[in-house]
Amino acid sequence: MFKGQNYGGSSFFEMLRLDHPESVPEFSNLDWSTVQVPHGTTVLALVYQDGVLMAGDRLATEGYQVATRDIEKVFKVDDDCLVAIAGAAGPAIEMVRLFRVELEHYQKLEGQQLTFEGKANRLSHMIRQNLPAAMQGLVVMPLFAGYDHQKNRGRIYKFDITGGRYAEADYYATGSGGKDARSSLKKTFVDTAFERDAAIISSVGALVDAADEDRGTGGFDINRSIYPTCMLVTESGVEEVPESELLAAYELTMRQRQER
Repeated sequence: MFKGQNYGGSSFFEMLRLDHPESVPEFSNLDWSTVQVPHGTTVLALVYQDGVLMAGDRLATEGYQVATRDIEKVFKVDDDCLVAIAGAAGPAIEMVRLFRVELEHYQKLEGQQLTFEGKANRLSHMIRQNLPAAMQGLVVMPLFAGYDHQKNRGRIYKFDITGGRYAEADYYATGSGGKDARSSLKKTFVDTAFERDAAIISSVGALVDAADEDRGTGGFDINRSIYPTCMLVTESGVEEVPESELLAAYELTMRQRQER
């Protein structure tokens, strides 16, 4: 049971931090100098005609080794928003789980959902609390995207390790292969009138380019049938793109490149 004596607001994270600080994930007081921590690599998001798309490869690394080949990096946090993680996998996943509870807690107390801006602010605050751990190398770099019902369009926010948030109008990618994915998106992204299929093909091409240039990005592992995760958020809610559709987009991309 929560004591509820120190905090009377609607933030679950703040209530937990003040009333039960031992329950808040804490990584900054540990010595990570000799420990290899699994890191997620490349994630991206882009705005298209009906909303926003978010995708990520499935590889996690420990230094120069593979930690896991099928990690999930794109998470649904509610019916309107997604978070993709790059950086230290453990703290990032814990942050996503706590962020989900934060939004549910607010809705139960206030009787309504936070606005898109409000959700971005809450996530920014949680990243800021991770700064001591980030200074030791446990950097968490989430990418936040969703459908803003107030503005009737998809939106994207990126963050820095201090919790600073920056709106990205059209597309963004982060992680070890983020620069290569952004360069690819820059060449294929036309405008936000992108249709669904074109947005999926553009994101698949960006992940292929990132995997080609960055050893930490997994791309499409055809032999093991491990494909990137791709989700869409529209006015109607969250949809996960089937693996069969991602594979078709990958085959089309590779065929077009071979022809060129």
